[in-house]
Amino acid sequence: MPVLTVDDLLPWEPRRVLVTGTSGAGKTTLSREIAAALAMPRVELDALHHGAGWVPRAAFADEVGVFAAQPRWVTEWQYTDKLGDLLSGRADTVVWLDHPRPLVMWQVTRRTVRRRWQREQLWNGNVEGPLYTILTDPEHVIRWAWRTHGKPAGRVAALLEQRGEQVAVVRLRGRAQVQRWVRRLREGSLLG
Repeated sequence: MPVLTVDDLLPWEPRRVLVTGTSGAGKTTLSREIAAALAMPRVELDALHHGAGWVPRAAFADEVGVFAAQPRWVTEWQYTDKLGDLLSGRADTVVWLDHPRPLVMWQVTRRTVRRRWQREQLWNGNVEGPLYTILTDPEHVIRWAWRTHGKPAGRVAALLEQRGEQVAVVRLRGRAQVQRWVRRLREGSLLG
């Protein structure tokens, strides 16, 4: 199946949706929008993964497995090193946030600074570390977003090679396309 654009109709009503893109692309926000528009269960994988003190939770993969066994859902496509194809093997629709690097870096930097400044509590009591850690931590989310910007494209290509006609992939580039696609989803005009 060819990769769809913001202007294309979906070949079926989405039942199991993954949203992919690098950190800061807007996966969680778009997942929320899709869940609301389609009245689907949604889980934020970061909330299941990160325990107190940023320690990975032992029950993570099991909990994701229980979630993925449901007939309908939406979530972010990440943690493939821990989940393998648990989610991608069941998804029927993938929405790929393939934004230009400057947009992603603006979004992830703005989000990180806001979270730190406001000491926003994230998952299980965690807060963003001090801003200087961008210089000292190679896994800092801003450095991670820069380094992994192109990785979702490879994941999408591999998924299409493995599952071809079983999965619809919608590629959205930039916030205007995301807003337009969400508006069409809400209106019900994405289905043929």
